[in-house]
Amino acid sequence: MNTIIVYTIIGILVLSIIAYFVQEKFIFKPEKLKADFKFEYDVPFTELFFHPAPSVSINGLHFYRTDPKGLILYFHGNSRSIKGWAKYAKDFYRYDYDVVLVDYRGFGKSTGKRTEKDMLDDMQFVYGKLTEKYAEQHILVYGRSLGSGFAAKIAADNTPRYLILDAPYYSFKKAIERFLPILPIRFVLRFHLRTDKWIKQVNCHTYILHGTKDRLIPISQSEELQKLNPHKITLIRIHGGRHNNLPTFNEYHNFIRDILKY
Repeated sequence: MNTIIVYTIIGILVLSIIAYFVQEKFIFKPEKLKADFKFEYDVPFTELFFHPAPSVSINGLHFYRTDPKGLILYFHGNSRSIKGWAKYAKDFYRYDYDVVLVDYRGFGKSTGKRTEKDMLDDMQFVYGKLTEKYAEQHILVYGRSLGSGFAAKIAADNTPRYLILDAPYYSFKKAIERFLPILPIRFVLRFHLRTDKWIKQVNCHTYILHGTKDRLIPISQSEELQKLNPHKITLIRIHGGRHNNLPTFNEYHNFIRDILKY
């Protein structure tokens, strides 16, 4: 066998092994908060703690109205913590909806070792607890970027009113392959988050928001998702929008208004 080919194969194997063990550092960019950190906001809120498994605590924030029309369960992206993501609660709060944001394991004050199954189970536990107070027909599940996979799985396994995906990926494998095309991603990845699989099982209507100039997760991935269930998925294209700036566009806020105001 050609020496160059041998070294190439060895190089790919070595990179694959390294990627397998260090991928969490590249996928998840958490901001960790001390247990005694005090959240401060100028609207009514309460801090939540969910305990889906022994020695696991999932931290959340609940922004509440006196007489809410419903609840937005917001799954955030792969960075920071609910401390920073909480600023987006106002986009829903202003229309008299309660908003709950939660941190994944290892984010903010949330604890526990991360595996895909455990993280999905955590979010299902949170959803189940919220249905003790809110009827499902008044719950909207919102997933932003990384959170879109969690949101799709929750909507597939339950019956919320709507599913809203903000800059989603077709699948985590497809998203990562764009950046590491030479690696056997299917075998290397420990987090697959199969939005493409779960979205076909969602019975409520799904709205996808995606910027036409998103370079991290191209809008083509949302277009492919829409094709999987075209009668139940509406794709809203935010023209000129990139991955992290959709809330700066009037079209984004017009959509939120139209969904929540009536």
